[in-house]
Amino acid sequence: MLNIINQLKFARHEFRKGFTGVNDEDGKRRLNPVNSIAWMVGHLAWHEQYYWLKRAQDKLPFPALAESASFGKPAGELILSEMVSCWEAVIEKADDFLLTLDENGLEDCLVIKGKTLPFNIGTMLSRMIYHYWYHLGEMQAVRQLLGHVNLPDFVSDDIESIGAFYLDKLRKE
Repeated sequence: MLNIINQLKFARHEFRKGFTGVNDEDGKRRLNPVNSIAWMVGHLAWHEQYYWLKRAQDKLPFPALAESASFGKPAGELILSEMVSCWEAVIEKADDFLLTLDENGLEDCLVIKGKTLPFNIGTMLSRMIYHYWYHLGEMQAVRQLLGHVNLPDFVSDDIESIGAFYLDKLRKE
């Protein structure tokens, strides 16, 4: 597995820790102007679906995500457990594509309706990773404002296990 794919998987793992234990009631609460936790999960599901399913494979298993959780759409009352189910299904289907990539494939630019995107797959992966971290921080701020306690630590010792791909490769050389 490529390091950048491993880093995406690590970002997803940390993101999952961010909403684990949140019930549907708190998941749909919106503290204006910040979106709800359910919307954040749905939004990342939408983004992964848009990049790795729609653009890369011309598949759209959850068209409703574009209406409910895409960039610029108004906040709605989404159900966290439903958004988590969509997100899990999307990342599983996304991995079917992502795990086929090699280093050369990261330099490829997708072609959409006959037009080559101005950025390559590696750049798309980087953006996706940063997007996860952005919304994870936002999610934790919402959880603090909702009064949640004992929130998980992030980028803790997990970097030495789940996120260790790059470090382990350097140690072996």
